[in-house]
Amino acid sequence: MNKTALVLGAGGFIGNHLVTRLKNEGYWVRGVDIKYPEYQEKSDADDFVIGDLKDSSVVTNVFWVNDDFTYQGFDEVYQLAADMGGAGYIFSGENDANVMHNSALVNLNVAKRSVETKVGKIFYSSSACMYPEHNQLDPDNPNCEESSAYPANPDSEYGWEKLFSERLYLAYNRNYGLNVRIARFHNIFGPKGTWNGGKEKAPAAMCRKVLEAESDIEIWGDGKQTRSFLYIDECLEGVRRLMESDCLEPVNIGSDEMVTINQLVDIACSIENKKLVKNHIEGPLGVRGRNSDNKFIKEQIGWAPDYPLAKGIEKTYNWIKTQLD
Repeated sequence: MNKTALVLGAGGFIGNHLVTRLKNEGYWVRGVDIKYPEYQEKSDADDFVIGDLKDSSVVTNVFWVNDDFTYQGFDEVYQLAADMGGAGYIFSGENDANVMHNSALVNLNVAKRSVETKVGKIFYSSSACMYPEHNQLDPDNPNCEESSAYPANPDSEYGWEKLFSERLYLAYNRNYGLNVRIARFHNIFGPKGTWNGGKEKAPAAMCRKVLEAESDIEIWGDGKQTRSFLYIDECLEGVRRLMESDCLEPVNIGSDEMVTINQLVDIACSIENKKLVKNHIEGPLGVRGRNSDNKFIKEQIGWAPDYPLAKGIEKTYNWIKTQLD
């Protein structure tokens, strides 16, 4: 029998891409989400269940591999389901209660059911948003080394929930032997990701804005805040390598190619040689600086991302262009 994988959040950007990757590796895959993938006619999953993972009965049912309940545990579970979005969603303050309640409830259900059905291994997608705000005030020298997580001080309720759920899965590992792998994602982007509507991340937002702009482009803040952005294929490679490793500690999966938001706009503009005036306006910003520190992941799994940001932005830009046509 093929190895089996359960992808939770399979209707989302990363989850949808992960399903395709696992199928290409020969897995039998079940995807679960409250929605189908937005930019793909049909998921590549062998079985796709529309269900709300906040409902414990849904979680109970999707963890069975066979409909006749003859075989319990999936070989691998990938828990990517979360209530999330870009800065406009996370930092407005208007969604804090839902973000914390919904994501925490999903993780509580999933951790418990993973132990009950004796899954072989579970991956949890955390986020760089769990790092302390005080270590990310200098845009030129942010500290996102894994060991810097404590004393804890995330800059958003989204980050606090991610930190809580990291601790939840690690506690299940200590107390119940749950075989867990945890990655802290740093701004994953690429084709088939949300690009409008308020939940899009910065790369997709800037690509869309550049495509739609004629003379100027609006940028939240002064544009000097720094970030790193990781192309989706590199993210999946990191996840799969982490799952095949023996590393039980949370690791960064992100690029260490740090740019300012102004530079990100310039990269998008350069694709079609657009000359736009940057119009800096007020808006939700998050921390001043964030960059993936990749020393630990190199030590643990002998790999770190190296795909150039400009190449990923060009692929994303060209895909969004097809959506606008």
